[in-house]
Amino acid sequence: MMKLNFQYRQEAVWIGIDVGTTGVRAIAYDITGRKVASSEAFYPLLTPHPDWAEENPAQIFKAVQEVVHKTAADLKYQSRHLAGLALSTVMHSFAGLDRNYQPLMDMQTWADSRSADIVRELKRDDSLCHRFYEKTGCPIHACYPLAKILWLRKNHPEMFQQMRYVGSLKDYLFYGLTGNWLIDHSTASTSGMYNEKRMDWDEEILEYVGLEKAQLPPVVSTTHSERIKSDVAAALGISSDIPVVIGATDGVLVNVGIGAVQPGKLSATIGTSGALRMLTNKPITDSKMRTWCYNLVDDMWVAGGAINNGGMILRWVRDKVCHYTKHHLENLDVDGYDLMTMKASHIAAGANGLIMLPSFTGERAPYWNSELRGMFFGLSLNHSRSHMIRACMEGIAYSMNSVMQALRDFGEIKDIRVSGSFTKSDLWMQILASVLDEELILPDNSEGAAFGAAVLGFISSHELADISATNDLVKPKRIIKPNKDDVEVYKELYLIFEQLYWKLQPELAAIAAYQKKHE
Repeated sequence: MMKLNFQYRQEAVWIGIDVGTTGVRAIAYDITGRKVASSEAFYPLLTPHPDWAEENPAQIFKAVQEVVHKTAADLKYQSRHLAGLALSTVMHSFAGLDRNYQPLMDMQTWADSRSADIVRELKRDDSLCHRFYEKTGCPIHACYPLAKILWLRKNHPEMFQQMRYVGSLKDYLFYGLTGNWLIDHSTASTSGMYNEKRMDWDEEILEYVGLEKAQLPPVVSTTHSERIKSDVAAALGISSDIPVVIGATDGVLVNVGIGAVQPGKLSATIGTSGALRMLTNKPITDSKMRTWCYNLVDDMWVAGGAINNGGMILRWVRDKVCHYTKHHLENLDVDGYDLMTMKASHIAAGANGLIMLPSFTGERAPYWNSELRGMFFGLSLNHSRSHMIRACMEGIAYSMNSVMQALRDFGEIKDIRVSGSFTKSDLWMQILASVLDEELILPDNSEGAAFGAAVLGFISSHELADISATNDLVKPKRIIKPNKDDVEVYKELYLIFEQLYWKLQPELAAIAAYQKKHE
């Protein structure tokens, strides 16, 4: 590890740029993991048609510039030395680019499911699905760029022919900041077209999609850096000598940011969506294709599963069931989610036999089924809104448990660290601990992906040896133990939850088709 004088170690900071689905944060950290400055900005998710979920890449780049400029200005005011910028971006984005690496269209996000019909066709060939999965670690699903590109080729062949390059949010931003069109191993491994054994684009899959390797960006390490462009540096008010580390994807960087950086350590996140992730020292796949596996750094991988429907379900309950409008809550001087948690806390575990299947937007892991829909099961005259709130919290925890069942097959689970907006609710964390029947560790750092990106910056500049350093930097804040009585309740109800999915497959597909026909 490079030796630095004490004064520099205190003053030098990296800005981790966490680019999410609807907003971006630029957070500056020193080498001890202390946050010293931050800024955030937001942008809309565009839904011009049913099943479409797009973003304007230029709008996102502008937001990135805005937050970096503000955070860098704060650092100057504090007389701190900015060592560099490091990127974390949301997974599974796609946009066709022209010869100048500019988007020909708005960028499809992970939430875009317009390619569900393409996926249905692909899944008729079970051999192909297994072969592609074993190569890439990505199950066949509409969230992946593989399906998005096939959709473009089928539905807009003229645009497909016009497309010179295949872009993602990461390579678009990195090109805008540095002038170098590259992609990191982590983002590439979330595309469905990257061979994890050879750590390069897969020729067979590219041929199947109708692409040439030259149309995709060169793949580099997640700690690779390039100098920022001088004109961009001037606009941001920073030195033109600043390096930009390409970084990784937000999902895998959460593990780094909360200190889950050794094999067998898990991160459990519930924000808008949710995920469970386990570190491994090699790419691993599941015989039932329930999980994915993505690169973190050259010799470390993250296996896990993400669920579509997390906090967005609680938002739906707040707005559509409880009708907690902003004006109403301001008059009461109370937060809507706090009020919902209070009401749910008065209901016993199991919500008096009310089960909620939270698949409002289809589901990713472990079912990979875009035709799933949500439901309340077991409603009776004894159930109230409070029961429905608790059933939603429990249903999302059941979905997380369905991913956990697959991860248990990969080896011993040593500890589980939690992050995301759900950690603001003591009740919800307690429910998850009891459903999983595992202790949960709430770390003292809640900004997982941004800090994870900054760590890659410190590794790139040789100030940290590797990601294991965050094991000492991130300390437990709280430990949440499962409630023994609740564990038994949830074990019984989880079995019913699972059976609902498997026994209602035809009906769920039929109602999804009906909804699509009548939208």
